Amino acid sequence: MVPQEKREAFRAILSGKDVIRPGSVYDPISARIAEDLGFELGLLGGSAASLTILGDPDLLLITLSELAEQVRRICRAGKIPVLVDADHGYGNALNVRRTVQELEAAGAAGLTIEDTLLPQAYGQAKPQVISIDEGVGKMKAALDGRSDLSLVIVGRTGAASIANIDDTVARAKAYEAVGVDALFFTGLKTRAELQAITAVTKLPIIMGSADGELADTAFLASQRVRVANQGHAPIAVATQAVYDTLKALRDGTSPKDLKGLPSAELTNRVMRSADVKVRNEDFLGLKK
Repeated sequence: MVPQEKREAFRAILSGKDVIRPGSVYDPISARIAEDLGFELGLLGGSAASLTILGDPDLLLITLSELAEQVRRICRAGKIPVLVDADHGYGNALNVRRTVQELEAAGAAGLTIEDTLLPQAYGQAKPQVISIDEGVGKMKAALDGRSDLSLVIVGRTGAASIANIDDTVARAKAYEAVGVDALFFTGLKTRAELQAITAVTKLPIIMGSADGELADTAFLASQRVRVANQGHAPIAVATQAVYDTLKALRDGTSPKDLKGLPSAELTNRVMRSADVKVRNEDFLGLKK
């Protein structure tokens, strides 16, 4: 599946009537597993990317080139469309434009650009948001940066938890007016907050989390929510599994007695061994 087909598949989700839960992916193997399990969309979160690439917390220490290369590895591994958390676009509006170009070339189906002030400002312990005008400039640059119009540009804001719902609504209206394809919200807690946004906008919505009174899928669907994230448990569980395995080996457990090892069938499926075998026969004449 070529990138444009993946992007059109993502757009079909956004234009539908259902709420889907994306699979959190962070490398080619996790993306292939998500695809095999039937997830319609993969999500590469900023925290998962930071942990995978650097082993660091989500403090925007990774570079655009590092993120783009990881996106490229993930997207070439399979057919699942991938939505990429592009943070603040790695700088000002001109940097945002470059970010869009690089992630489009890497194969992303869509990307989010947020209006959080990043990296964290000196002497400011709490998150901050940039001005609406600066946010609008970033969204304009993001749209200008894409060459494939099927690439989904998502305007993202966390103003609900950083400022207030009125500010969130104002940002949503401003980013929609610029022409982004969808809106992404973090920090929403109540139905009333979500309804305040949907009352004055028309775009499909992506939720950073949907807990408490926002956990009702039918309600979310009625409010144009089309993607509702469910965290990044896969990389957390993988971290624990690697720790447990290495600890067991260090403590003297024999490799054959380790717990949680995948079956040969699963390993071969994730590696696409059957496809490789066909290529070996066709291109190298290896008949086994």
